[in-house]
Amino acid sequence: MIREYGVHLKGGIIAQRDADYCTIRLRLPAGILDTARMLGIAKIADTYGSGTVHLTTRQTIEIPDIHHLDLEEVTDALQANGTPVGAETDEVVNIIACPGTARCKYANIDSISLAQRVDEKVFGKQVPVKVRISISACPYACTSPLFNEIGVIGRIEPLREPGLCTGCGTCAEYCKECAIIIKNGVSVLDSEKCIMCGVCIHSCPFDLLKSKHLHSLITVGGRRGRHPQMGRELVAVETEDEAVEIIDRIVAWVRRRAWSGRLLADQLDDLQFEQFKADIISDLEK
Repeated sequence: MIREYGVHLKGGIIAQRDADYCTIRLRLPAGILDTARMLGIAKIADTYGSGTVHLTTRQTIEIPDIHHLDLEEVTDALQANGTPVGAETDEVVNIIACPGTARCKYANIDSISLAQRVDEKVFGKQVPVKVRISISACPYACTSPLFNEIGVIGRIEPLREPGLCTGCGTCAEYCKECAIIIKNGVSVLDSEKCIMCGVCIHSCPFDLLKSKHLHSLITVGGRRGRHPQMGRELVAVETEDEAVEIIDRIVAWVRRRAWSGRLLADQLDDLQFEQFKADIISDLEK
């Protein structure tokens, strides 16, 4: 009985309208799932549920219509399948990420690797408010990182070395921000318009544009829902190790300082976010 009570308390166990049944949300960092585990999930859904699954907006899977008396068996089966019960309530929930440098031609960072490392570090940690983490490998922001409690955006600052540009105009043509013009046969960048997506670097047919600053911008306090709000910029870091460390520190800060009943976006000022930001930057500069 003690173990069964513990199963019911897991954040990934979600009560349905019919109180005898639950939906189970799985832990699938970055939504990565091999076919063997997919088959295992299908078998579990057929055996214990209604034979259906739900693909969520957080790149995970839910198995609906699980009877509460079967929860212990199902959680054991999911654990053995390598797809354990996930998180949903006041926890760090499933980390989402775009395909990253493995597949996307616009990507600047390996978002999948970062998501998997962040998952190992902070997934499921209990915090006063739900913490959603989203990683996008470029400023196109396909995973909406700015509208999550913690967001990561891979950015790259272009470097133009004098005397090398041929003035072909390819970079200007590809720049969707109209941040590049050709002046006197040379491409000129308007840094105020540039969002550091790196498209100009990738598009240069002569490979003359270089990366000046490849980094991950980390944001805090984004919110979706009825009243969406963009997160605030915290810091830019150059390595994956630094990104994991900073995210771990954000989660620890939220765990110590935040309180339940309000979204993180609504209490950043009360939590002295600007001082936290100054401390983070100061520590990185040491």
